[in-house]
Amino acid sequence: MELLNVPGIIIENQTIRSLYLEREVVVDFFLPANVPDPSLMHLLILNDGQNMDEMNFGEILGTLTADGEIKPLLCAAVHAGEDRKMEYGIASTPDYLGRGAKAGAYTSFLLEELLPFIHATYAVRAFAGKAIAGFSLGGLMALDLAWNHPATFPTAGVFSGSLWWRSVDQDDECYNDDQHRLMHQEIRKGKFYAGMKFFFQSGNMDETNDRNNNGIIDSIDDTLDLMKELCAKGYDREKDLFYLEMPEGRHDIATWGKAMPEFLKWGWSRVSVA
Repeated sequence: MELLNVPGIIIENQTIRSLYLEREVVVDFFLPANVPDPSLMHLLILNDGQNMDEMNFGEILGTLTADGEIKPLLCAAVHAGEDRKMEYGIASTPDYLGRGAKAGAYTSFLLEELLPFIHATYAVRAFAGKAIAGFSLGGLMALDLAWNHPATFPTAGVFSGSLWWRSVDQDDECYNDDQHRLMHQEIRKGKFYAGMKFFFQSGNMDETNDRNNNGIIDSIDDTLDLMKELCAKGYDREKDLFYLEMPEGRHDIATWGKAMPEFLKWGWSRVSVA
């Protein structure tokens, strides 16, 4: 079902019945117009796709596409369900409150239901590249998917990611950043996969919490610490990682919308090697 035309792209809405999630999943598709060779298209999956209208994502993507600033990019914006805090998280283990228990099912939905649907519906045998991105908890989910399925998603975008996700309550006397932040542990125990690229965005006004009293808010600390883990794993800080810290950035859709053009040009600029 076509929703809207904007310069350079077509926006369609689809509903997919997921056996893994046991619900209907709404997905908005943003398709580049007039691509002579479908194999030139890249694919970007976006978590929390229900926020794309508020972000003006269609206009952002359409402008960059029409102006020839980015490569042909098909975007699939997956709407979160009512059980978002269970479906988003880390597939291998829930957090200390049991949240993220369905993250494995969401992973299976993306890999085994959504991707085949995209290939069949839009008649693209193989994309030039695939990426996944998300916001807040959806950013954590995107990073977990990419890290554990690098051959499928070698590029990840994390906007204000919930990288604090932990196995022990931070108020517990035994809590330790180095031991109990789940995504940091995923990186630490994982393997280096050549060719991966990571985009991280944080805002100085994301939150006010500073659990270690070092003068840096937790969301920035968690992001920078995770980037250190990636570098320790073997990724190059300058070539493989991109960090956007926004002085007045908040934990909201408006901020992520302002960061989105930077992300799209970082990943798919006509002059980049991405």
